[in-house]
Amino acid sequence: MSVRPIRLFGDPVLRTPADEVVDFDRQLRALVKDLTETMLNERGAGLAAPQLGVSLRVFTFDVDDVVGHLVNPVLEFPDEEEQEGPEGCLSVPGLYFDTKRRMNAVAKGFDMHGEPIQVVGTELMARCLQHETDHLDGVLFVDRLDPDTKKEAMRAIRQAEWANEPAPTVKVSPHPLFGKLR
Repeated sequence: MSVRPIRLFGDPVLRTPADEVVDFDRQLRALVKDLTETMLNERGAGLAAPQLGVSLRVFTFDVDDVVGHLVNPVLEFPDEEEQEGPEGCLSVPGLYFDTKRRMNAVAKGFDMHGEPIQVVGTELMARCLQHETDHLDGVLFVDRLDPDTKKEAMRAIRQAEWANEPAPTVKVSPHPLFGKLR
């Protein structure tokens, strides 16, 4: 297992809806471990497979000392309560903007062995569950910003030192899981 390069804003894989996981095999477990190691190394609250160039519905999280992962998550919202606060993304490094999200979220999915799991989140965990599930749908947090804040964010992204760096070179594997690298 290893720390892998994170895809940055502008990489097409970040805008592509991810495929559902159908094989809960050794390669999926390796992906979850790579996601976890990379997320912890970067000190992120979450990391989705597309951010590593893998178009599969998997993400990891580290919120309030709870480290875990979800495969094929589906979100539910128990109420209409909202929160607004700073949000960032490892694919948009160093930039944070106030983003409106639901205060409470429930994510249902599977673990890396195919066992059903549920994660109930409030505040930061709810924000993380929504942010990472958005990644799996090809949505970035900047898409959730109000129009004025989005203009500010796009200006900051264009001016960021990482803005025009090339996407990392990734060796494509013939395995069905890793053959989905982009």
